[in-house]
Amino acid sequence: MTPERLGLLWGVTVFAGAGARLLAFLTGLPGVVLLLLSGLLIGRSGLGLVEPLDLGQGLETIVGLLVSLVLFDGGLNLRLPGDTLKATVLRISVIRVVVSLAAGVLAAHWLAGLGWSVAAVYSAIVLATGPTVVTPLIQQIRLAAPLGEVLEAEGLLLEPVGAVLALLLLELVLGDLHGWRELAFGLLARLGGGVGIGLLVGFLLSECLRRLKPDPSVGIRLQLTLGFLFLLYGFCEWLLPEAGLPASVAAGFVVGKRPATQANQLDQLIRELAQLAITMLFPLLAADVSWGELSPLGWGGITCVLVLMLIVRPVAVSLATIGLPLDLSQRLFLGWLAPRGIVTAAIASLFSIRLEQAGVLGAGRLQGLVFLTILMTVGLQGLTAQPLAKTLGLLDKEEPVQSDLDATTESINILSDSS
Repeated sequence: MTPERLGLLWGVTVFAGAGARLLAFLTGLPGVVLLLLSGLLIGRSGLGLVEPLDLGQGLETIVGLLVSLVLFDGGLNLRLPGDTLKATVLRISVIRVVVSLAAGVLAAHWLAGLGWSVAAVYSAIVLATGPTVVTPLIQQIRLAAPLGEVLEAEGLLLEPVGAVLALLLLELVLGDLHGWRELAFGLLARLGGGVGIGLLVGFLLSECLRRLKPDPSVGIRLQLTLGFLFLLYGFCEWLLPEAGLPASVAAGFVVGKRPATQANQLDQLIRELAQLAITMLFPLLAADVSWGELSPLGWGGITCVLVLMLIVRPVAVSLATIGLPLDLSQRLFLGWLAPRGIVTAAIASLFSIRLEQAGVLGAGRLQGLVFLTILMTVGLQGLTAQPLAKTLGLLDKEEPVQSDLDATTESINILSDSS
């Protein structure tokens, strides 16, 4: 691929994402839905201006680094005050791993026609809700506490679990792992190793930030943070593939909790960069969707996704929230909102290539079904989240305009001070 063509690819992608953001601002429509549609417009299913596979092996690296930034930002803002919220998130996560994983395998096999092994990989890939989708969505609709915190935390916890589990199931299918014992050991090693390394690096980063001078060093704080984060992700991926995702969340959580790190100022800059990452990644990965991969799934694929959305998710949430002080409206909303995001799309694309190279039947159907899941969950749930939350009385009653203006002004001031 020529440098000129590469520059055009990124130019079209970022412009499409920025245009989607502007349209969302002007119309009030969910930004994630418009970002997804912009990717379909410029990609294989539309004008054909962007072909993500032209990036080659660099696609995985770029996506991984930018996703680690988004997850670090999520960990930086992870707040779960009170035992009730912690119990809610933990129970939803554990029960969804069991219920959703098993139900996803059955639905993908019986309804979408995937083989058992490929269906297991699909179920693990779509296990987690995407924090890259959930976070901007709940910020845009201004969901009242504590549901926003619960949904964000659920995505941050399950996104790494789903990614690591999907990788191990893929290795099991390809014969790189032998038996469920090796799979269980690999899951614990990658998750535990990633979290452990992330906690250590987060502590070291927070100590460095704590020793820097106050306000004039905000720019240095940002550069130092990005240096630590990207080195952390690269080291974890080299040592334990897919361990970089839990490591990023753990490092952000430590930095956000440690005192005297000026996490609030740093968070404004990291959040802007994370939003830019989402603006770039969503159109890029959506551009990889081909109608030729979606159309063979037919009504079986659509039914499979609807079962996950309308039956499996509400049942798992209902079981997880038994005995917790959440009213019916809160439980209904938790049971509805579960869009899949960037990590899901990236894993599907990369795994499909590996399965095709290994000659495993159903690789194309796997990618098509994953992207159909993303399209349906982001589209349906993104468009209905605000009306549903308003009907259930779950929107924050504070006036949003001034708070947005203050946040933007604060970000500008921070950038001015750092220059």
